[in-house]
Amino acid sequence: GTKQAEALRQAMAPLIRAAYDNPEERLADLDPLVEAAASVPRLSDVAADHALEPPRSTGDLAGTPAIDEDWLVISTLHSAKGLEWDAVHIIHAADGNIPSDMALTDRNGLEEERRLFYVGVTRARHDLHVYVPLRYHHRPNGDQHSWGQPSRFLSASVKATMDEVTLLRPDAENLADIATVDTTSAVDAELGDLFG
Repeated sequence: GTKQAEALRQAMAPLIRAAYDNPEERLADLDPLVEAAASVPRLSDVAADHALEPPRSTGDLAGTPAIDEDWLVISTLHSAKGLEWDAVHIIHAADGNIPSDMALTDRNGLEEERRLFYVGVTRARHDLHVYVPLRYHHRPNGDQHSWGQPSRFLSASVKATMDEVTLLRPDAENLADIATVDTTSAVDAELGDLFG
């Protein structure tokens, strides 16, 4: 855990130093990750053990904010309604998560999940990124895995409005090929047609 978190911090440091006027303050934001990683064998366990709450849930714990134009908001689809950001990253857009298996007890649940996904993808002013895992690892079973199934809401017509990038492993060569493209307008139009 700690070794992975430190490696992540070292890999990010040159990028942060090159991109921001206050790099040391930004690098200090990674300290809680390194501390949390010390108590687990793998860094991925840190994410699995921490639930995400709406952005305002930890407001009482926040210190004096840095005067800065850039920040990261981690939000649920539920709490994103009415808000908007320059860039939105929707993670885990796989069936079972979007839509959630727990919401699919009846037709109304599926429609509510569709509305939530629509809320999420329409929060982006400029850039929308939707991530679908290629596979799921089953930890107790060693290296066994199952293949990820993209969300049923990512139909062929919706995906046709997006640029698809597949990373088989996160190395510099693959990362250099990723281009940020403004697809929000095309996705909004397609989803508008789908959702009426």
